[in-house]
Amino acid sequence: MTDILMPALSPTMEEGVLAKWHVKVGDTVSAGDVIAEIETDKATMEVEAVDEGEVLEILVPEGSEGVKVNTPIARLSGDAVAPAPKKADAPAEAPKAEAPKTEAPKAEAPKAEAAAAAPKSDDGGRIFASPLARRLAAQAGLDLKAVKGTGPHGRIVKRDVEAAGKGGAQPAAAATAAASAEPRKALSLAQMGIADGTYDLIPLDGMKKAVARRMVDSVQNVPHFPLFIDVEIDQLMAVRAKVNKMLEPQGIKVSVNDFVIKAAALALKMVPEANASYTPEGVAMHYNADVSMAVAIDGGLITPIIRKAETKGLAQIATESKDLAKRARERKLKPEEFQGGTFSVSNLGMFGIKQFTSIINEPQGCIMSVGAGEQRPVVKDGQLAVATVMTVTLTCDHRVVDGATGARFLQAFKPLIEDPVAMLA
Repeated sequence: MTDILMPALSPTMEEGVLAKWHVKVGDTVSAGDVIAEIETDKATMEVEAVDEGEVLEILVPEGSEGVKVNTPIARLSGDAVAPAPKKADAPAEAPKAEAPKTEAPKAEAPKAEAAAAAPKSDDGGRIFASPLARRLAAQAGLDLKAVKGTGPHGRIVKRDVEAAGKGGAQPAAAATAAASAEPRKALSLAQMGIADGTYDLIPLDGMKKAVARRMVDSVQNVPHFPLFIDVEIDQLMAVRAKVNKMLEPQGIKVSVNDFVIKAAALALKMVPEANASYTPEGVAMHYNADVSMAVAIDGGLITPIIRKAETKGLAQIATESKDLAKRARERKLKPEEFQGGTFSVSNLGMFGIKQFTSIINEPQGCIMSVGAGEQRPVVKDGQLAVATVMTVTLTCDHRVVDGATGARFLQAFKPLIEDPVAMLA
């Protein structure tokens, strides 16, 4: 008899949704048969059987959320093995006989908690203090490590805490440190003035939770700063029209975003310091420009990757980006297709957004935000003219890409967009 476990479909997966079973109790499966669909925070993946045999039991019903990795989800048996009984007959009363023993730890729980709560010294040893001294120190915000005990064997007593309080043993600092260590407590909407019954609450799915967690981590841990630049795209639009006419018999249509991805990849090779990631051990300088493109899907956002974009032509980038975006919306991407990019592009120009900044997708060092192309007045050779202008924002991780490096990247990117013939060479 073999337990089928909840698989880890990506290196960072901790739990998932068992979206659908393709088998039922009594079915016979062979190695390689699709038995279930697992929904992670980014995609829906098919799970294949690795053994053959009969499905004895479905342990986790379909639709179950928060199923931890390596949790048994079903039980499989070979033809020669009889299904295991669900209940044991003989030892049914044994747990009752042991019940009094299981209650014993409850009686000791207060002592255990008290011992766990006892402060420790810097060298890991216990700080000896009377219960009254502990309570007074907690109320005054005093750190018992800074209090010298005068009681028997150096025990901290009431008079020691009172003396430390009068001597100004920095209670405020201790209180501030304790407060900063506590996680932020989320208030309910009612506590913030929004009455119950005035809204519908949509539960968070795995993707929403993952996006929320990653974005908060990025904002809190990464020193973001933006750089802005305007680029003229009249020539790009003209070249795009010609390229699409040439590719029309093949059914390929190149978008402005495809040009942006190609130009960003080439600029990353020209300024390799921008194609980097921060790690505690050092700065990782990436060999290739693996450009992630932000794709909005139902319930969240995902960033499929154009691998080695600097080596690919516009037609290939257009074909890959269309395929990746389609499968992303269907949640059919493989983990390796959306994990591990070195640079991101987010484009809201199709919604008419003129300018915006994005949150860095760790561990990448930069993310580019692309606004809408629109006609604006410009000055050329001292004369007022009209040009189609697009604002691009580069948000950088200052630990990796400083202002000068980000500026050099944009200096390399701008001429590629304004004169895209260079990308066709």
